[in-house]
Amino acid sequence: MKAILWGKFRQFIRKPGALLITTIICIAFSFLLGKSSFSKMEVPVFTEKENDMQTIIAELNKSESYSFKRFSKEEVKKKVEEGEATAGLKLSDNSYTLYRVADTADVMLINRYVEKYYQTKQQKQSLLEMTVNQDAEKIVEENEKDPILAVSYDSASSQKQSTYNQALQALFGFTLFFSIYTVAYTVVEILRDKQNGIWDRFILSSTSKTQLYLGHLLFSFIVGYIQIMLIFSVFNYALGVDFSGKFYMVFILIIPYLYAIVALAILLTGLVKTASQFTSIIPLISVSFAMLGGAYWPLEIVTSKFLLLLSKFVPITYGMEMLKKAIIQSASWTELLLPIAILMLMGTLMLGIGIRLIERRHV
Repeated sequence: MKAILWGKFRQFIRKPGALLITTIICIAFSFLLGKSSFSKMEVPVFTEKENDMQTIIAELNKSESYSFKRFSKEEVKKKVEEGEATAGLKLSDNSYTLYRVADTADVMLINRYVEKYYQTKQQKQSLLEMTVNQDAEKIVEENEKDPILAVSYDSASSQKQSTYNQALQALFGFTLFFSIYTVAYTVVEILRDKQNGIWDRFILSSTSKTQLYLGHLLFSFIVGYIQIMLIFSVFNYALGVDFSGKFYMVFILIIPYLYAIVALAILLTGLVKTASQFTSIIPLISVSFAMLGGAYWPLEIVTSKFLLLLSKFVPITYGMEMLKKAIIQSASWTELLLPIAILMLMGTLMLGIGIRLIERRHV
């Protein structure tokens, strides 16, 4: 097994181009799609009345994620239509109108934030209208700053908002997506070795089949692991992405995901007849899995029950769940056991079936 690993790494060192290219592309995609989270997202707004609008804009600008800037009606619509802004707003005293081109995750979060502000504003106004106390407004303001009872709540909408981070969503999603290519195109060497007769030579030597498979699979796993940790390290140390102090936790969490992806590649190797068939099917599988598993967008915005059901059979779903729960939600290891166990089970099943198919087929 050591000889196989050493030979694979020598081959890899001579031609590291594929890994470097996919790594650079992944970093570029993750940065471009997540860059709005490195600074406040600008939201253009306009109003038809001057009355109290500055106060509303000032209140909205207390957000750590959004910067609401005032423009004319024509400028706001132009920015949205030309893609310069994700969404635009028309603000009134007690209502707002949201302008957007598509219902993206960012649009939904902006809408949720503004909606929550107006709901709070209307509740406060209703409370003041019902009381006869002249100092009621002052009392309400003091209670907002220093509440009598500290009430904590956890609703579905608030949880969805708190678990969405565009920078980390893009980083995790594209990293897990591109790692499929990296792992798959190293596992397919088993098929090439069989076609070229190299596999038979290995079997005739003192190397057992177990050592053969372990050598190939361990090499694929290590290459995928190196790529993922390289990407995460660039974002953590060079670009300053916040991993909530749990960066080194990622080193462990990525293991069950990569195990499942290596097993998936083995299963596909057993299903196809030639390496060219394998290279043709991998883009289809990886893109489909990324879309279903929440790599391109968070699954929280998917409403189709059928698509959500399909996502339960995709390794990326559980890889994203692990990373987001650990880094964004600060979940404990106990809470992470379920996705870890599912990935390990998926991997074991696919690995067993894949190796059996490879052994039964003579290439």
